[in-house]
Amino acid sequence: MPELPEVETVRRSLLPLVVGRRIVAVRPAAFPGVMGDAGIAATAARIVGRAIADVRRRAKYLFLDLDDGSSLMVHLRMTGRLVAAPRDTPPLRFEHLAIELDDDRDLRFADQRKFGRVLHRLPEDLALLERRLGPEPLGAGFTAASLAASLARRPGKLKSVLLDQRLVAGLGNIYVDEALFRARLHPERAASGLAEQEVRRLHHAIRAVLREGLAHRGTTFSSFQDAEGVEGANQRNLRVYGRGKGGTCLRCTRPLARTVVGGRGTTFCPRCQVNG
Repeated sequence: MPELPEVETVRRSLLPLVVGRRIVAVRPAAFPGVMGDAGIAATAARIVGRAIADVRRRAKYLFLDLDDGSSLMVHLRMTGRLVAAPRDTPPLRFEHLAIELDDDRDLRFADQRKFGRVLHRLPEDLALLERRLGPEPLGAGFTAASLAASLARRPGKLKSVLLDQRLVAGLGNIYVDEALFRARLHPERAASGLAEQEVRRLHHAIRAVLREGLAHRGTTFSSFQDAEGVEGANQRNLRVYGRGKGGTCLRCTRPLARTVVGGRGTTFCPRCQVNG
């Protein structure tokens, strides 16, 4: 699933291609649900003629801000792709939507699992979403002290708590596993039981793995690509995620272990990440 580094990589690659461009048409495919309950015809009537003023990211959401103050909110979910392509390019595999721009380029949205959405949202809708999201982990407001205060109020298992977007915005399965390994913390530790030094290690690890993911333009296992169709390279740098079958710890060389935490597959080192 695309997480903060992947969505931010799409944003950065999309920014020079679409800002200032005007939407001239919306071309649907066979899945009208891609634009939500409002439907494609009603949404097209609102956005055709509008210019794209900016491209932003918040948590795992991508926002194409329009010149009337509204936004197209894109949620890639598990397998979504947003690609800018010349209009005469053949449809993407699993393409559900094309937003035609005034420079003979399309914004194409494709999604094998059909979980992703492209939704038109007004400022008041975005304000409601903002209230449900925690701080950006690479922002100035995310400090070791703020993380400690948030964890102290949460009785659940550490990995499950970190996946909650109300605590930290943008983390998902990949980068939580990687951060916990770097911080030497077991995914099933009680979130409220970390010592001050452990929280500082976790805070540093979260920021480190996200910055590394950004530097390598995201993690690609199957479908992730940026807005120009380029895959990420961060999968080559993962210490634990995706290495649970026969993989060994890059720190101590012991076999890695796999378990399920909060319904999510989890890989960790049982020697380096002690639950206690």
